[in-house]
Amino acid sequence: MTVLHLADEGEAADLAAFLSRLLHYDRSAAVRLQAAGTALAVFGRPPSFEVLAVRAVRLAKPYEDGLDATLDATVSAGELLESVDERAATAGVPGAVTGPPWAGVLPPRGGWRPEPGLPAPDALHALVAAAVAEFRARTGELAPEERTRAVLDRIGRDIWSRTVGETGLPVRAVHAAQSLGFLRPAAAGSPAEGRPRLVSSGTWLRLRTPYGSVALRRAGAAGGLGLSVR
Repeated sequence: MTVLHLADEGEAADLAAFLSRLLHYDRSAAVRLQAAGTALAVFGRPPSFEVLAVRAVRLAKPYEDGLDATLDATVSAGELLESVDERAATAGVPGAVTGPPWAGVLPPRGGWRPEPGLPAPDALHALVAAAVAEFRARTGELAPEERTRAVLDRIGRDIWSRTVGETGLPVRAVHAAQSLGFLRPAAAGSPAEGRPRLVSSGTWLRLRTPYGSVALRRAGAAGGLGLSVR
């Protein structure tokens, strides 16, 4: 098994936490790994949020496996989590699995440009809290016989598909970032570059934070445009 040497125990712990959160939403989750040099990108898709989650991990030394200088494989998130050794700051790369459709379509690697209008971190947390409270209130008003999956899904779509101001970013993307541990409270006096940013490339929107990012296609984007198939 190929062993990845992570930069430190903190990187290993953050990777394990990210994988655990993905598995919370999908016990059979798969992740796509791409490594080159001292950077490892881990892609996952929690089904509840309909976004692509990306966690960047620093490696202690450039990836190397025989004559291959890069890694690109889709593997079981559960098996990868089991291989993470936080004390040794290592992770083994499990055998490849047949990837889900999303694993073949990733956001572009470059061409990202800033998008205006993203609220401050505190406002984003408040936005998610208000949406969760509204969902609970509306579903709590339903009679038992009305609590069908179709009704709950309709209420969820109504709330989570709303956009953050005029950014075009759906609230569910912010909820995903918070639930996956990407949207953390900003430390007092933290620099502006360490706070969440909204960027776009083609038909893709990406909420980027120092701890990871979530990406999704813009609403109404024509199929096949702006895709990076790798």
